[in-house]
Amino acid sequence: MAADTSGVVVGDDGLARPAWASVDPLMRDYYDHEWGLPVTDERGLYERICLEGFQSGLSWATILRKRPAFRAAFADFNPDAVALFTDADVERLLQDPGIVRNRLKILAAIRNARATLALRQEGGLVDFVWKFQPAETPQPVVHTDIPTQSEESVALSKALRKKGFSFVGPTTMFALMEAIGMVDTHLVDSHRRGSSGVWTVSTG
Repeated sequence: MAADTSGVVVGDDGLARPAWASVDPLMRDYYDHEWGLPVTDERGLYERICLEGFQSGLSWATILRKRPAFRAAFADFNPDAVALFTDADVERLLQDPGIVRNRLKILAAIRNARATLALRQEGGLVDFVWKFQPAETPQPVVHTDIPTQSEESVALSKALRKKGFSFVGPTTMFALMEAIGMVDTHLVDSHRRGSSGVWTVSTG
């Protein structure tokens, strides 16, 4: 998402949102109903990790618009199915105009599926990721108050890489932590602040 120095924008519905979620109806719906809510199932978390990886260098709006095609192309992000993808599947995906046709990112999604299956021997992907939840969350008033990575996202990135995951850099993992409610980076005046249930509502 593009950097923005503003605080919240009050929409025509009277609800306060950050600028990035205030105009595009798709982004606004995503912000209102998905972003920042806990993801605690393996398939859902695997999907988020993959899509955050595909987003690298692109806008989240681009990925969100392509998400239905991604789900169709990657067996609804069922890691058991994606782990079995072959070279022929990679070539098929590279011809799919509905997704981001980047060979390295496609290979990463397959590699990450296999790593997700391997983690089941250690308690599973969900427990592995959520153990990096920090003790405190940011209290951003404007967009520029929000960090792009944290000590915990750096540690999570290193830990996932050791387990065979790729496209899981510290900045990408901080975006994941924001998206799944591990940190609450809703602006303090947003109508969504505290909505995850993970963090108590606070304005400072």
